[in-house]
Amino acid sequence: MGRIRVAVAGVGNCASALLQGIEFYRGAGESPGSEPAGLMTFDIGGYRPGDIEIVAAFDIDRRKVGRPLWEAVFAPPTCTPKFIDTVPAGGPVVRMAPVLDGVAPHMREYPEDRTFLPSDEAPCDVEAELRDSGAEILVNYLPVGSEDATRFYAQACLSTGVSMVNCIPAFIASDPEWAARFQRRGIPIIGDDIKSQLGATIVHRSLARLFSERGITVRRTYQLNTGGNTDFLNMLSRNRLKSKKISKTEAVTSVLTHEVGQDQIHIGPSDYVAWQKDNKLCFLRIEGEGFGGMPIEVEVRLSVTDSPNSAGVGIDAIRFCRLGRDMGLAGPLMAPSAYFMKHPAVQMTDDDARRELEEFIADYRAWMRTTVVSPTTPCTSST
Repeated sequence: MGRIRVAVAGVGNCASALLQGIEFYRGAGESPGSEPAGLMTFDIGGYRPGDIEIVAAFDIDRRKVGRPLWEAVFAPPTCTPKFIDTVPAGGPVVRMAPVLDGVAPHMREYPEDRTFLPSDEAPCDVEAELRDSGAEILVNYLPVGSEDATRFYAQACLSTGVSMVNCIPAFIASDPEWAARFQRRGIPIIGDDIKSQLGATIVHRSLARLFSERGITVRRTYQLNTGGNTDFLNMLSRNRLKSKKISKTEAVTSVLTHEVGQDQIHIGPSDYVAWQKDNKLCFLRIEGEGFGGMPIEVEVRLSVTDSPNSAGVGIDAIRFCRLGRDMGLAGPLMAPSAYFMKHPAVQMTDDDARRELEEFIADYRAWMRTTVVSPTTPCTSST
């Protein structure tokens, strides 16, 4: 099927988990019945995790900029565990990107091993790097609240014909104006705000949907999260959380069949606990009213390694984005966005989104039977 050439914006914990995952699953599943655990889908339209190649990377931290990617992804403040035995050498050199709003002012108050240290190097020409690297898809792993920086990368994608997988809650794929621009440019986009494979949002959605489908009225609910990586440290600045809270809240309320008062639902990051590092704890509570008005309550404590938990979803999103490019689709890919992201252009239940993903793959296989795949296949039609 060929390689999927990917650029990464933000060489932190999520990028480290993504790269390690590509290597972990490379060459796996070669014999029948040997598909490895840990992936939602091993083969997507003929593309496997090992077909993803990182060809360009951007960051702003002086411990990462100018270093080969496989060195940079383990440099501080990255704290996600190393889960591969052998680390490949080299990789593309990480280039300095514009800082814009990628670093919150309060980050300067913390020890160097926990926070970002912006480089003094002049920013590179991101569009030129994308063109020269041959990147087909850019994965956005910038810190939450990087609204201006995300729009900068979205514009770079539009200028170079590179698709985007937007993993943060800066609304691009779900913003009608930006979606229309990707549609006109003839390139697909998946976004916004990546779900974890089995994280707080998917568990909360599933339980809330179960309440609703079984005739239980959800009266109030909360989701409190703590963690010790730079994502949680960055989110101590509450003014960076507006879109994050919208994204996480809508992901849950969209699966209910009834309204819950705004003052009866609280979903969002709660605190930074340094010693947790890349471990995320979720404390979830749902209070409902059942038969005869009797109360029903559920409490859950969920513990996950945060960055690998989203990397499995990222590997799938990248491959579905490539299928969209192969078929010449443009604009937001609705089913992949609904299944992989918290704030898609169109919300669906997870069951409906999964069914539409299967139809997406069936459409791709039908297209493959009648089309000669070319890396220069134009992107002209829409989802």
